[in-house]
Amino acid sequence: MDTLIMVGQLLLGLSILVGLHEMGHLLAAKMFGMRVEKFSIGFPPKIAGFQWGETEYSIGAIPLGGFVKISGMIDESMDKEQMASEPQPYEFRSKPAWQRLIVMLGGIIVNVITGIIIFVYLVYQNGETYYSRDQVMEHGIVAYDIGQSIGFKDGDRIMDINGEPYEKLSELSSGSALLTENGYYTVERDGEVIQIDIPRGFINSFSEKEDLDNFVDIRYPFELRSIDQGGFAEKAGLTADDEILTINGEEINYFNDLQRTLADAAGEQANLVFLSGSDTVSTMVDVTERGTIDLVVTPLIEPVVRKFGFGEAVANGTERAFKVVAVNAKALGKMFTGEVSARNVSGPIGMASIYGETWNWAKFWSITGLISMILAFMNLLPIPALDGGHVMFLLYEMVSGRAPSDKFLENAQKVGMVLLLAIMVFAIGNDILKLFTS
Repeated sequence: MDTLIMVGQLLLGLSILVGLHEMGHLLAAKMFGMRVEKFSIGFPPKIAGFQWGETEYSIGAIPLGGFVKISGMIDESMDKEQMASEPQPYEFRSKPAWQRLIVMLGGIIVNVITGIIIFVYLVYQNGETYYSRDQVMEHGIVAYDIGQSIGFKDGDRIMDINGEPYEKLSELSSGSALLTENGYYTVERDGEVIQIDIPRGFINSFSEKEDLDNFVDIRYPFELRSIDQGGFAEKAGLTADDEILTINGEEINYFNDLQRTLADAAGEQANLVFLSGSDTVSTMVDVTERGTIDLVVTPLIEPVVRKFGFGEAVANGTERAFKVVAVNAKALGKMFTGEVSARNVSGPIGMASIYGETWNWAKFWSITGLISMILAFMNLLPIPALDGGHVMFLLYEMVSGRAPSDKFLENAQKVGMVLLLAIMVFAIGNDILKLFTS
């Protein structure tokens, strides 16, 4: 069932985005009087379809893309017979270059608009919830394995990223922070200010979504909420009204202190000192093999909850949408230099896993908006067979006044299709490799 939910979310998200992308091409083409022969979500073989006017609308069995077939355009259909005949007024090739350029940009523009609308809606509807820099400076961080690997320690107070103040805890592991050349964190530790450098290629440490939880988090003070009946804490005399002071001589000020000291005593007995009313009690408590003593705690700090008016949501949502493009563009550039591992490239299996095993509409739309912006960016790359390849040749035609020959465009389309197929095979191979190595 979990797998079906992941696949269902991926197929729905891709169907929406591909349908809107191809609709952008279709509407632009029809606006300039071009004949659109086919509109398909998914690739052949055709599952279902209908004819409306001059256009056949269909759904294909391979749900990893879609296409529109515009008369007189060299595309993946490779319709050489049509291209060998005399150009007709309704054909793509008969129209001015600027009109053809708008048609090729139509899908990208729609994906950008879709991404912005989704981000704006989510910001307006849900606002944002986060731990702030002020809270990090007050309480410090918990450093997990990935954080410790570059020099963070529990209790560090992170002042800024790359010399600039930040607003939210999540910014510490954002792509814009980790992809900065010669990046660093400024940290206050035990009254001293130190610098922790971000190693080259450190972003590769976050190739799996679970890795973000293994970096850093905010420390939080806590109070006891309940004690499990019959558990080790109750047997030691602890109640929900008490305050834990020390375990094995270690002061317990934050929840991570409690976790650490109990983990060190897992499967053994620990000396527990707690405050009960005005009395200080010292006793021994058994610790489970999992490093727990059967109690539940409540954090004593709450995240910041921020709501946005419509105007603020438009500005904030648009900024977030384009930040996705900027980060992915920077990551792609660093992939060519080897700083970012090509293993981070994901195919359909990886995309499905990002959606997750539970159906949450807020998360679904957030990921769909993210993918919409990435699709727009990837489609704009100057690779033949992508929209960006057509745009590149059209810009050459508009600047030089000479259109590339049909033979050249056909060969470029073939090269582009082989390249895209190779990228897809590589991405799916990455997905399969991660399944066996995770």
